Amino acid sequence: MANIPPIVKNLLMINAIMLFATYLTGDLMYEKLGLFYPASPLFRPHQIITHMFMHGNFVHLFFNMYALWIFGCALEYVWESKRFLLFFLATGVGAAFFHTFVLWLTTLSMPAHSIAYYQMLMIPTVGASGAIYGVLLGYGMLFPNNVLQLLFPPVALKAKWFVLIFGALELILGITDRGGNVAHFAHLGGMIFAFILIRLWRKKSKIYF
Repeated sequence: MANIPPIVKNLLMINAIMLFATYLTGDLMYEKLGLFYPASPLFRPHQIITHMFMHGNFVHLFFNMYALWIFGCALEYVWESKRFLLFFLATGVGAAFFHTFVLWLTTLSMPAHSIAYYQMLMIPTVGASGAIYGVLLGYGMLFPNNVLQLLFPPVALKAKWFVLIFGALELILGITDRGGNVAHFAHLGGMIFAFILIRLWRKKSKIYF
């Protein structure tokens, strides 16, 4: 833990604490802090931020935080803490907006009194995955030729190919896995906003790249 930069370290601890608090309080935390569709009576503006610190279970938390540790530390060392925190929050919020936009497109062909529409209103979206995919995209852009050794499948890939494969998978799953419980378009949204933000930073300054 001593070698983990401060923002990544604090994000790891906050997310772990939030999951523990969720186990103690039950659905109340999800109702107050998960992200609901804006037309839902449970929607509150602060959920655009707070949903990033909520997770469905330990496995969900573990994989997100593991990816944050692996890829986020490198970005924070390069950008320093303030810029990395801005990047993490901006990509998480961007993911939420993109996810909500896709839900809105879905409602255009959905009967207002259908079960599917009711579920969309009453089931929250939780997790840091949108921001994590943004971090993954950021790593791929800053260190495109770094080789990542995967455990499953056991192959070595350059970071740029790893990012492209994950992005393509999320697009395919987002289109085909309609009605599933994974917000694939939130993941894509995080990557899209990460790409836009890094491109803007590159135009303004060459120092960070």
